[in-house]
Amino acid sequence: MKKVCGNKKVAPKKLDYNKKSHSSKNQWWINFWYVVGLTAWVFLVVVGIQFLVGILVSLILPKDVLTSPLMNSIFSVITYILALLILIFLTPKIVQLIKKQDKMVIISRERIGLRGLPTWTDIGLSPIGYVTSIIIAAGITWIFTLLPWFDANETQNLGYSHYMFGLERGLAFITLVVIAPIIEEIIFRGWLYGKLRIVIPKWLAILITSLLFGLIHMQWNVGISVFAMSIVACTLREITGTIYSGMLVHMINNGIAFCLVYIVGIS
Repeated sequence: MKKVCGNKKVAPKKLDYNKKSHSSKNQWWINFWYVVGLTAWVFLVVVGIQFLVGILVSLILPKDVLTSPLMNSIFSVITYILALLILIFLTPKIVQLIKKQDKMVIISRERIGLRGLPTWTDIGLSPIGYVTSIIIAAGITWIFTLLPWFDANETQNLGYSHYMFGLERGLAFITLVVIAPIIEEIIFRGWLYGKLRIVIPKWLAILITSLLFGLIHMQWNVGISVFAMSIVACTLREITGTIYSGMLVHMINNGIAFCLVYIVGIS
């Protein structure tokens, strides 16, 4: 049936029943490659920076200097800061040059999960989150102990001697318990998870973020522990709207591990 518009007869528009399905399929592939590219880029930057800085430092400085806690702390801080700068600040500039109107590259404290300041809720949830992550990690570890090749007691090499005192121990503490949790949470639960949760279901974004975080630690037993912690930290971001409680969980986790390894002497 034709509609009459004034003196003109206008034929009704034909519906394209395939248009929606084609659009959805194309968007699915766009999101798929976006997620793959983003996670691969984060892995490349975080691991690649450590490798490149390690080579440069070994070429410039004597080998015995590299084993000192001071140099190890400086090396760790440099790699963390470089990775943060590349991912948070340089990457958006590169994307903007390629696609100028991409809203995904907008950087703000709210998008990274740093809105406002930590609250009493963040502080109160952090010990609960830590205990929850320990329970999850214990369950996953128990499953993996059924595999003959898995070593639950493998020692993690953090580059610090177990026999540190005074200033050396203080530097290691600041690096491992303060700086590392802050920057890693900004990168993974702030920047990466903040972007993934926009284009894919939140449960899948949590899984991908946590798997990648476990993978970069390059060790099965440690990877399981930080995988569980990442799941909790991502969930806490959804609950609180920020990454502060996740940072505190991360600090508690690293702080307890630091005390056990470098003060109590449990390897």
